[in-house]
Amino acid sequence: MASGTTTAPPPPASLPRIVAASLIGTTIEWYDFFLYGSAAALVFNKLFFPDSDPLVGTLLSFLTYAVGFAARPLGALVFGHYGDRLGRKKLLVLSLLLMGGATFAIGLLPTHATVGAAAPVLLTVLRLVQGFALGGEWGGAVLLVSEHGDARRRGFWASWPQTGAPAGQLLATGVLSLLTAVLSDDAFGTWGWRIPFLLSGVLVLVGLWIRLSVDESPVFKEARERAEARRDGAQEKLPLVSVLRHHWRDVLVAMGARMAENISYYVITAFILVYATTSAGVSKQTALNAVLIGSAVHFAVIPAWGALSDRVGRRPVYLLGAAGVGLWMFPFFALVDTGSFGYLILAVTVGLVLHGAMYAPQAAFFAEMFATRMRYSGASIGAQFASVAAGAPAPLIATALLKDYGGSTPIALYVIAAAVLTLIAVGLGRETRHRDLAQVDGEDGETPAASPAAEARTV
Repeated sequence: MASGTTTAPPPPASLPRIVAASLIGTTIEWYDFFLYGSAAALVFNKLFFPDSDPLVGTLLSFLTYAVGFAARPLGALVFGHYGDRLGRKKLLVLSLLLMGGATFAIGLLPTHATVGAAAPVLLTVLRLVQGFALGGEWGGAVLLVSEHGDARRRGFWASWPQTGAPAGQLLATGVLSLLTAVLSDDAFGTWGWRIPFLLSGVLVLVGLWIRLSVDESPVFKEARERAEARRDGAQEKLPLVSVLRHHWRDVLVAMGARMAENISYYVITAFILVYATTSAGVSKQTALNAVLIGSAVHFAVIPAWGALSDRVGRRPVYLLGAAGVGLWMFPFFALVDTGSFGYLILAVTVGLVLHGAMYAPQAAFFAEMFATRMRYSGASIGAQFASVAAGAPAPLIATALLKDYGGSTPIALYVIAAAVLTLIAVGLGRETRHRDLAQVDGEDGETPAASPAAEARTV
């Protein structure tokens, strides 16, 4: 259903500010989330599970890491519902406060040596809060940009909040790498690991200041006004109900699209810290530095992949990334097994560049699948429900495969299977790059028609 008016594009100066607000907030949230993953691989097994065999302790540590993913679907449901009812901005502020508060609290946690079994319980509770917050963060951040920007460059602009993931990884790994370089192993394990978590409190204040300065999405405000005018006192359907009724195919496509993207990312950036140090004989510092360099390149290529998706479409770029990641897995582990720092950098960097081809167009691709009044719910549900089956168990499965088989071949096959699933899902999906986000209000579940003329419209 076409609307009677089109949303005017934001003033030239406002779009970069909106992008900056989404990017900085997303970077902080991913910093918090990835910091936990890196700490789980490096020190949490000793601090919170000291009585276990080292590799079993790592498995238990990654289990608390996976708990954060389990809370993300709940965050997607709650934040998606209220984000579609109240707006994107308010929920983004709340998600940042929850994530930052939980991360700061982890930095103050007593360890197993101090309070015994209560330590891993408290750690798990705070990890649940992190996951809940992140489940609501992603959808709001990418929609705030997607619904402000112009249609012809939506893939490029919407890819910038996606760079928050490598930026957060870069920041978290960089801080940990610096601390492990200047502190002894004993000092880092005793108190140094707390510093990056406590630093989150300062970062959250910066993120809040920027996020509070931006405006609500104009596309959302217009859709809400049309819905209120049309409703005439009748109760509006729940966004979740509308999503499952009108967009269930799109939710399944989004979930399938996330499998290779999510699994490959956590194998390349989190599990590699375990594999490189235990099987390849690489030092902790060397592994962290390789991820650090790869994340910097990852950050740089994501906007380029997003811009390419504006030219050739979301699906071709996404399919290229999925196929590339699958084909790279055996060379990836072969390079890591050499123990060479240069080859380790090459393995991680190429893997992350190929991952970026999926991650960059994902924001615009998912946003364009759903109508405005159910877009936050639809995009968040598709993205975060998949993370339970993909990113959550990825380090656990990879570590268990390494423990049982003592080699990388089963792990490579695991990622390849995920790549095949993503190729099928995206291949069955529809191209979305010509869609005008302002065309559809979503009451009848109609999706925007794809047409070349729509590319010239603004959202």
